[in-house]
Amino acid sequence: MDRRMNPSWRKPFGMLMLLALITVWAALVLLASPWIERLPGLAQALVYLVAGIVWILPLKPMLRWMETGVWKSY
Repeated sequence: MDRRMNPSWRKPFGMLMLLALITVWAALVLLASPWIERLPGLAQALVYLVAGIVWILPLKPMLRWMETGVWKSY
């Protein structure tokens, strides 16, 4: 039988993990905001820019795992 016809548990689980990752990351940035707001405006912008990009780094391996079941590409 075609592999595409059998649904995988990885995609729903991966989506829940992605939502959890985003939620935890947003909570961490929120908790750090009292310290971030003490920085000069340009430094705040830089911190928030970096924080807005860093959470994307684990997406590629997670999406690969959701699709293939393998974390690393060989």
